[in-house]
Amino acid sequence: MTQSLAYAFIGLGHLGANLAACLVRGGFEVVVYDRNPETVEHLVAQGAAAAKSPADAAARAGNAITCLPSPRVSEAVLVGPDGLLSGLPKGGTWIEMSTNGRDEILRLADLATEAGVYTLECPVTGGVHLAAEGKITALVGGDAALYERHRAAIEAMCARAFLMGPIGSAAVIKVITNMLAFIHLVAAGEALMLARKGGLDLAQAYHAIVASSGNSFVHETESQLVLNGSYDIGFTMDLALKDLGFALAMAQEGGVPLDLAARVNTIFQQGKVAYGGDAWSTMIVKLLEDATATDLRAPGFPAKL
Repeated sequence: MTQSLAYAFIGLGHLGANLAACLVRGGFEVVVYDRNPETVEHLVAQGAAAAKSPADAAARAGNAITCLPSPRVSEAVLVGPDGLLSGLPKGGTWIEMSTNGRDEILRLADLATEAGVYTLECPVTGGVHLAAEGKITALVGGDAALYERHRAAIEAMCARAFLMGPIGSAAVIKVITNMLAFIHLVAAGEALMLARKGGLDLAQAYHAIVASSGNSFVHETESQLVLNGSYDIGFTMDLALKDLGFALAMAQEGGVPLDLAARVNTIFQQGKVAYGGDAWSTMIVKLLEDATATDLRAPGFPAKL
């Protein structure tokens, strides 16, 4: 295998657009495709080239990266009409940065292998705001030599990368980290509401929690968006439920009782009913605000991270 500096990038949503922009800034040749022409134009203005389909992008670049909302969409982009496998050459690499369950990524990687294409799974964690700065964390699954071949591109997008093991390993740890994040988010909302009902200054309570044993990355980041009232984390209720579903399916398969994750999944289902699947996941805290007719607002916090 020889090193290539060109990548097709398919999926320019909140996360993918930032990752692709980091790749462009890193000096890589990037050919982009998305169903939304505005996101394509934005990346072209930064130095990327536009393609007319995933197959076209893959043929021009020789390697492909995807960042998509579900395994169903990933499969359609990979093997559907004008899909990546129609354009990628034998010996090319598909780097899947979407969040999948282990069974899904193993099945999709098998389809790629049948077409003579290598697969790396590379979901990321840390939030859209860190992706914009190139500071997000990559969780990699796949062959170590293949990872080394594409390490420069991954490092252009991510500040840290962890090779977790063979294909499927990254899916497991990504599902775990997202499960923890949603649990922490619900817990942070409950903590802030107790502070509010206890008569505390919410800004001071926020900072005290940050400095305490009860702190979490989610509190440090997403609680600020709750206190601002924007809730704008760039991640939806539907995506949260997808990831929690992966965790619960893994638990059922492994015989692990996840009482806390199951309860949080139910809360997110209630959030979707109340605010819609496209609502920001951080709005899950609004369920508590609505139930108590009490808002969690404090001055000095940003609308976006």
